[in-house]
Amino acid sequence: MAVLPIITAPDPRLKVISEPVARVDRSIRQLMDDMLETMYLAPGIGLAAPQIGVTKRIIVVDITKDDAPRRPYRMVNPVIVWASPDLAIYEEGCLSLPDHYAEVERSSRVRIRYLDCDNLEREEEFDGVLGTCLQHEMDHLDGILFVDHISLLKRNIILRKLAKTRRLKTASTA
Repeated sequence: MAVLPIITAPDPRLKVISEPVARVDRSIRQLMDDMLETMYLAPGIGLAAPQIGVTKRIIVVDITKDDAPRRPYRMVNPVIVWASPDLAIYEEGCLSLPDHYAEVERSSRVRIRYLDCDNLEREEEFDGVLGTCLQHEMDHLDGILFVDHISLLKRNIILRKLAKTRRLKTASTA
């Protein structure tokens, strides 16, 4: 297992649309294990392959608390096949936008079809924090960040702060 570097906004790689995975094999399973290790260490509750510079349609999510047994979801080529018209608002953050949060409105319940780590097609319904997290991570596969769901003013403030942080980091290491 390996911990992978997480890309932070405003890196243009986060806006790239990911490619489908042909088959879940040993290398894809290893990538998902590495993504989970990276996510847990960050710490976070979700991670999409584009956030580590891999343009494949792969996400991992685990919303369990620190003291509970882990229940990770590993999803390849996830697709929302149904979304509730009812909406829910949750405060979201993102490992690619560290220390920034905003309330985002999403479907309160979704049904997702995906390939699991054994290359088997599954379809399940999700709601609550897990449903929101899955929608958030799936957005990454299409180059969408949670800040794309908030007002332009709030988005620009967050992105400017991240760009400034990046410039300061670059200057201090030069």
